[in-house]
Formats: sequence, structure tokens, C-alpha cells
Amino acid sequence: MRLWHQDLIQQLPRQQLLGQHREIAALRGNGWGRKHATVNYVFAHSPYKLFQFHCIVLREMEKRGYHPDQKWYDPLYRGQHCPAYKQLNQVALTIPIYPEHDQRYKHVCLTNLQNKGIFLNLP
Repeated sequence: MRLWHQDLIQQLPRQQLLGQHREIAALRGNGWGRKHATVNYVFAHSPYKLFQFHCIVLREMEKRGYHPDQKWYDPLYRGQHCPAYKQLNQVALTIPIYPEHDQRYKHVCLTNLQNKGIFLNLP
């Protein structure tokens, strides 16, 4: 499980983009707070940040012609098998959304993709 660096979302191949949606949906649902070495940092932040990140992925999916469930655009929604938040305080949108998504993390993500045979054309 990995959150790709947000600068890479627009260029992710189909499989990685759709996988990212599934992973974020799992984290927003019953996976919230479950330890996983690669994504533990998200639990140090408000779940609202994960919602913000998910919106980037959802918009990219729609740009490519996919039709994600519109319920995911509700920050309180946590999936079909998890009760919605009763309340979730909005937090400011930062760039990057997660401060952990720095240039070093971007390089780690690019290396991970290259190891899978995926080479992105970055500006």
C-alpha cells in the first residue's frame, strides 16, 4: 500500500491510478489507523487530508472517463462497510497535502514505478 506523490497522479498508468483509489478508499474506511509501514504517516494527520488527497485521484479518474462513486466527494463518507464520520473538521489545503511528500519521497515513488517498468515524463 502506498500513496503516490501527488505530483505523479496525473501521469500514473491506469492500473496504478485505480489501485490508488482502492487503497485510499480502504484507508478512509476500516483501514484508518491500521499500521502499515508505507502509509503510517497519514495517521499523524487529520483524515480530512486523506479526503483532500482522494479528491485529486477522483478528479483524475473522471478526466480519464471513469465514474467513481460520487459519495467519495463527501469528507464524512467512509465506504459501504464503515459508518460515516459524524463530524470532521475541515483543514487547510496545503501543497503538498502531506508534508512527507517532499522531493525525496517523489524520487522514491519514481524509483518504485521504474522498478515496475513505468517511466513517467515529468516536466
